[in-house]
Amino acid sequence: MNALSRRQFLGTTAAAAALPTITTAAKPKFRLNYILSSSMYGRLPLKEILPEVTKTGADTIDIWPAVHGNQREQIEAMGHDAFAAMLRAHKTAKGTLRMGCITRYDLGPFGLQKEIAFAKKFGTKLMVCGGRGRRGLTGPELKAEVKKFAEMMKPHLEAAEAAGVTIAIENHSSNLINTPDSLKWLAELAPSPHLGIALAPYHLESLGVDAAGHAALIKALGNRIAMFYAWQHGMGCSKKLPKKQELLQMPGRGKLDFTPILGALKAIRFTGDTSIFMHPVPRGIPILDTAAQCTTEINRARTYLEKCLAKV
Repeated sequence: MNALSRRQFLGTTAAAAALPTITTAAKPKFRLNYILSSSMYGRLPLKEILPEVTKTGADTIDIWPAVHGNQREQIEAMGHDAFAAMLRAHKTAKGTLRMGCITRYDLGPFGLQKEIAFAKKFGTKLMVCGGRGRRGLTGPELKAEVKKFAEMMKPHLEAAEAAGVTIAIENHSSNLINTPDSLKWLAELAPSPHLGIALAPYHLESLGVDAAGHAALIKALGNRIAMFYAWQHGMGCSKKLPKKQELLQMPGRGKLDFTPILGALKAIRFTGDTSIFMHPVPRGIPILDTAAQCTTEINRARTYLEKCLAKV
């Protein structure tokens, strides 16, 4: 009996050892993927801005044209090859510095075809612009207008898909895509995953959306969000204010609590870009006098965001 029991025991042990090991892989720690918007430095030359990218915790740069900056025009002036060489000269934790986004409000959603080819040349995966259509609508009229816009985007999205680019529409003021409802309709009616959303709390705050409202909207939009602007309303950016008041647009300075907002981004496992952002007055100047001061202010805001993220 003892020998039989031993044989049974050894057989059972061997069978158990042959079974696949079941492990629960821990989710990777959630982090924000920072991108640096060139417009934060006004019209400073790219040779001064590019060294600042990694200093701000970013791996990529978002290139803006006039009037907010003029780095897109600088690229044309120096030539594409020269710009590519400038990017290669700067390294990040992920390798060579990349142009991660091109912002072109000036071209609008139906004027991006040539710019998509430029983006493809540099391996850029994201372009941001505003929507197009009748404004100030609500209810069924709003849904119908957003649907019309989404249909009109189809040929442009085909070109974007072929180039591996996502076109993200910002919820800009005085725009078809402005309110939470318009964003939800865009997410639902978008004919392609290459039509995304660039979410700007600044404009939602001006409509009375609080931090909890932002969080709920983020969860509703989910992976349609391609760009998140860490940007609040503060005292606005439409008229000249003392610098201290102007800077209230920056995270950690104004009244908006980013903790529930970042909690929502974590909940949807947001993988898009995060731009620490504001608009100076007038447009085209750096947010502070020097590149070093701009970087210091961006890093102050980033420290605040990371503290908020640690709470969730």
